[in-house]
Amino acid sequence: MKKVLIPTKLNPVVKDILDANGQYTVVMEEVSDLMEFAHRHPDAYALIVRSEKVTKDVINALPSLRVVVRAGSGFDTIDSKYARTKNIDVMTTPGANANAVAEAVVALILADARHLIAADASCRAGKWEKKSFMGRELSGKTVGIVGLGAIGQIVAKRLSGFECQLIGHDPVISKDRAEQIDVTLMDLPTLFERADFISLHIPENAETRGMINASLLSRMKKGATLVNCARSGIINEADLRQAKAERGIRFLNDVYPKDAEGPKSVSDIADIMLPHLGASTKEANTKAASLAAQELIEFDEKGISPYIVNRNIPVELNKAFVELAYMLAKLTRAFLGKDANLKLIETSFYGNLKPFAQWLFVPIVAALNEEYDRSLGFAEARKYIEAMGVEYTNRVTDDRKGFKNSITLDLTGGVGKEMRTVSIRGTVSENAIMISRIDDFHDLYFVPRGHTLVFTYRDRPGVLGQIGAALAAVDINIDDVRNPHDSKGQESIAIFKVNRAVPPDSLKKIADNIQASDYFCIEL
Repeated sequence: MKKVLIPTKLNPVVKDILDANGQYTVVMEEVSDLMEFAHRHPDAYALIVRSEKVTKDVINALPSLRVVVRAGSGFDTIDSKYARTKNIDVMTTPGANANAVAEAVVALILADARHLIAADASCRAGKWEKKSFMGRELSGKTVGIVGLGAIGQIVAKRLSGFECQLIGHDPVISKDRAEQIDVTLMDLPTLFERADFISLHIPENAETRGMINASLLSRMKKGATLVNCARSGIINEADLRQAKAERGIRFLNDVYPKDAEGPKSVSDIADIMLPHLGASTKEANTKAASLAAQELIEFDEKGISPYIVNRNIPVELNKAFVELAYMLAKLTRAFLGKDANLKLIETSFYGNLKPFAQWLFVPIVAALNEEYDRSLGFAEARKYIEAMGVEYTNRVTDDRKGFKNSITLDLTGGVGKEMRTVSIRGTVSENAIMISRIDDFHDLYFVPRGHTLVFTYRDRPGVLGQIGAALAAVDINIDDVRNPHDSKGQESIAIFKVNRAVPPDSLKKIADNIQASDYFCIEL
């Protein structure tokens, strides 16, 4: 019998399922000291937790531990990297809380629009202030959804009955899928300008941290509402504070840097603030508990799980190829355009990489949208892509072409009806990632690392000199450059490694001067 510890308040269905299976001895009790609990049960095989911190010390106190299941989607409270060194798999139950969070968004919007919290307090105090609590209706309003993953799509579905116009922004979702959920896609600045209500459903990472800033907030309508049930760090609080003072923006919040007692930095600007209740429903708790038990059983019976978040790549696969797949997707996405919506992903794996196609697909998905956790498995990656309405094809390859161990990635997408396909091939040479081809530009062999500046343009003399002079004028140094022509000798591509990011206004000015068809600056 395998001992399973459940030191948290979780629906008892988790114990019922495990008991019925017959392989487990379940010890389930809500504890305040996880370390003490661990010391009492050093023979535990599995640990199922909610928000408890599974630290290095806790792991060391459980020498027989082989599996940690987080009954929820996030796993930042678990030292998953240290767990890997002890051959412990860490799993999550993604999607269990999606509907609960979506309904919390709708509840916040309605509660604020109709002043329900303030009106309740007033009425209980014996007052009758109907005129003070004149509200707003959702019907006929425009709601912007930033991030159309699982939660964002459910928000759209829940709001559909209110007869409001739904607009959205997401770097991955296909136009067809957006139309199916009745969401009109647009760029972020336009969304912030048009929406009466904006709900955020994006992760917090290096790219999204502070992205809801003065540039976007200044575009909001006066009196518009911003809802954050995602992550606290995606909003620049100082900019929101100023925008609220200037534009009367309503701010509804359920997320904080730390889920703990104590003062909250947004207390002066939040019109409604909740103690991270988005996922706190009986139904979500039950679903998370049920999934946790089922995942553990499936893991033990089949030996694998698509929900392991700290998996090791196969020893036969060079980690450099994993990074190559990630870099290819990031670069191909940049060519396609940040506002382009995907329609199709096509991959080709050559040579010894063919058996690892599923492993290499995961970093591709992660690079296309930072919302996706690259430590998850192929099944979850396919599920995510399908939910976004994006097709995926892994093509049969012919090694007689001589591409050896290389990867070709094609992305098809665009804005509106304007679709295009961008194709990039890369390989690894002496353990260094190399990009060998971009569309019809061959023999590039540049290393995608650092600040990379790209232009494509009609081939003619003097263009490189123009670009170099313009960069020098803004004190940017060129470290390396590639400048091949296409096979017809009509188009050229200029790829520069530069010492720092090129300011957007300088980038646009250069592109206009050389009449570039594609241009961007990206950090790889």
